[in-house]
Amino acid sequence: MTFAYQVLVHTPLWVWTLLAYLVWQGIKAMQPRKTPVWRALIVPIVFIVWGISRIGFGHQDSAWPLVAWGGAALVLLPIGVLTSRPFDVDHKTGEIIRAGGAFALIRNLVIFSLQYAVGVISTVDASDRALALVVGRAISGATAGYFIGSMIALLVAYQRKRAVDLRTSPHRP
Repeated sequence: MTFAYQVLVHTPLWVWTLLAYLVWQGIKAMQPRKTPVWRALIVPIVFIVWGISRIGFGHQDSAWPLVAWGGAALVLLPIGVLTSRPFDVDHKTGEIIRAGGAFALIRNLVIFSLQYAVGVISTVDASDRALALVVGRAISGATAGYFIGSMIALLVAYQRKRAVDLRTSPHRP
């Protein structure tokens, strides 16, 4: 119990703030909602920045952490593109209309937990630090790749829907 307590109290405040934000966004995503496209990109950008920021984090004695990051990013990027969630576009406002569901909350918690666990392992146990470094970079790369792919899919679908709306709108200039 003392170990868990020490881990929790030595976790930086920004980590708990990020967790609270991700849970809040996940809970909001459980309800149908309408949002501007830029707001739909906030969580992907947070995870992309977090994933990319881990590339140069810490001392690296070999290229394996970078290889793990790049390989995982390349594997998960197409998955992010292919698993994009459907949405409609409000013709008047241009906002995205999404159905509710638990997917975003579960995804956010799984990715956060993986990143958090690797951070704890690499900080606590020096003998596992090298492995945690490679695994952590792979998770970070996978996270960045997945969200880059999902952003690409979202923006492409949004542009297509807006183009169709403009072509079929009876109020076209």
